[in-house]
Amino acid sequence: MAQDEEKTIDQLNEEADIAADYLEGLLDIVDYEGDIEMGVRNNRPTVQIVADDDTDIKHLIGRNGEVVDALQQLTRLAVQQKTGERSHLIVDVDGYLKRKRQRLHDIALDVIDEVRETGEPVDLKPMNSFERKIVHDVVREEGMKSRSHGEEPRRYVTVYFKASAAEETEDEDEA
Repeated sequence: MAQDEEKTIDQLNEEADIAADYLEGLLDIVDYEGDIEMGVRNNRPTVQIVADDDTDIKHLIGRNGEVVDALQQLTRLAVQQKTGERSHLIVDVDGYLKRKRQRLHDIALDVIDEVRETGEPVDLKPMNSFERKIVHDVVREEGMKSRSHGEEPRRYVTVYFKASAAEETEDEDEA
């Protein structure tokens, strides 16, 4: 399937089912109790692990989400092995990604306020592509500009004012 072709809802649900089976197997291996919730959001299959035991669930998130990121990568590989196609599956543990999105949204708004107050561009700390996308989306919604710089894993976002039409013309003349 070409990358730009959209998958059907049945294909996305199949990916979520495969992922849920894989994650249930992992939970059995580590002897964690947990429920698996599946769905499709923004044309991507999603699987959420919800556990009763806060201690166990913290191990599935890890420091700075490292474990949940690894679980997502492993689960995507398991889905690809079964379907033969790359998956853009999202794995979340106990709402970690929702909380992370909210923190990044708040950080982006704080940086936007700083740029508006000072007029100077602001660089954020290095982020992964998921985090950078959230920041870029918030910045765009607020009518400002952002750009990613650097090389992975030290890639970061700079937030700045949109240039006015007159400034853009000046910049082109100077080039």
